[in-house]
Amino acid sequence: MRKALLVGINDYPDSPLSGCINDARKMADILKRNEDGSPNVHCRLLLSDKEPVTRTRLKSEIQELFMHDADLALLYFSGHGTVNNLGGYLVTQDAEAYDEGISMDSILKMINTSPAREIVVLLDCCYSGAFGQAPPVHNDKAVIKEGVSILTSSRSTQASYEEDEGGIFTSLIYHALEGGAADVLGNITAASMFAYIDQALGPWDQRPLFKSHVSKLTPIRKSAPDIPAEYLRMLPQFFNSPNEEYQLDPSYEKYFGMNNKENEKIFSIFQSYRNARLLKTLGASHLFSAARDGKSCCLTALGRYYWKLASEGLI
Repeated sequence: MRKALLVGINDYPDSPLSGCINDARKMADILKRNEDGSPNVHCRLLLSDKEPVTRTRLKSEIQELFMHDADLALLYFSGHGTVNNLGGYLVTQDAEAYDEGISMDSILKMINTSPAREIVVLLDCCYSGAFGQAPPVHNDKAVIKEGVSILTSSRSTQASYEEDEGGIFTSLIYHALEGGAADVLGNITAASMFAYIDQALGPWDQRPLFKSHVSKLTPIRKSAPDIPAEYLRMLPQFFNSPNEEYQLDPSYEKYFGMNNKENEKIFSIFQSYRNARLLKTLGASHLFSAARDGKSCCLTALGRYYWKLASEGLI
């Protein structure tokens, strides 16, 4: 079971926002299904245009998210965040001085006692980097339990900004989930999302933070792969070792009319490798000229990585 709670609060009495509800809906839409249409995450929306998002309501929903077993439990929050000398808070509509909403520390406690196997927290709010900001060791236990990834829109001292009626951070997360952060197999993880966002924001922009304690990276969504998995599993068939060169000749390209169907099929697969940045030609600018001139090709560093996975039966 994979589930997500997505919270969007626009309707603050004193400082309303404009894009949080749309951002939460947008995130739910993309998380519900993978790119091929298969079910992905069961999403529950908590939106301020539907009902008041009070401290009690938000705490109850977060508790419900984390108190049960799940393969993946994801929390997304878009709204105001704040910090004081007691720590960071996700601000609710009934906020008061020193009781602004749900404390980030209390949510972390729920997470650390949750039976969910993988937990992802995505926060698009000011000062969100305060989430999980604590001494690295407490009572000889990690502050963040294994299986948890936290991705925040800004540091604990920074504001987070909206642009075009939505959060800049959420917009980047959405494009990462669309496929911008996918690996060759189409897997999108919290780590790859952070790498995508980190490159998109400059040194003078709000800086995202990524905190994680995981032994494996669980895909949050799957997009269309760059190459079929069956082609990746074939890498050791063509290359006996990851550093081996493969000799080409004109029989591999049907344009030259030598009618070698088996070699032409291999050449078509090699073109897929080249498009996925797994293969490069030696002494030629592209595969066509390598076949024409009898040049060879070899695996790139990325290709050697997937060769290793394929040879060990991990694909």
